[in-house]
Amino acid sequence: MKFIKTEIPDVYIIEPSVFGDNRGYFLESFNLEKFEENVCKIKFVQDNESKSSKGVLRGLHFQKPPFNQAKLVRCVEGSVMDVAVDIRKGSPTYGKHVAVELTGDNKRQLFVPRGFAHGFSVLSETAVFAYKVDNTYAPEYDSGIRWNDKDLDIDWGLDESEVQLSEKDKNLTFFSDLNSPFNY
Repeated sequence: MKFIKTEIPDVYIIEPSVFGDNRGYFLESFNLEKFEENVCKIKFVQDNESKSSKGVLRGLHFQKPPFNQAKLVRCVEGSVMDVAVDIRKGSPTYGKHVAVELTGDNKRQLFVPRGFAHGFSVLSETAVFAYKVDNTYAPEYDSGIRWNDKDLDIDWGLDESEVQLSEKDKNLTFFSDLNSPFNY
């Protein structure tokens, strides 16, 4: 398992060792000891999974304290563009983002720490997306930033005409109007 630092400290790409032959493959998707040795102490409390069709864009989401969450995300099947945006006030990378293509083939994962907004767009016909979180979901603490905010300038890998959003995501705030509850 490789832990790859990104241009934003604390955000990691994780590449598992994949062992395959003509019967299929095996991989270790998570190892607590290796994770804590290379990234940080963590206690994941919930696993989530979603299936979406091409053009679906979910995000950019975060939960406000005390229900803020770190996430370990991966695409089990298909292909997504996964994005983490630093929203920690005072951070040298505030407003910057990491975008990584996660696929069922490359088996990469992205660790999104607390203090980041997260989202993904589906690039393939369908995608199965799975993630671990270190805090429970609390809808009243749910918040987010608009996916197409000009200040963030994120390339989601889709034409704007292809993007499918939930009603909630259509009405998220702009980055410039964000009163971030996170400090660096």
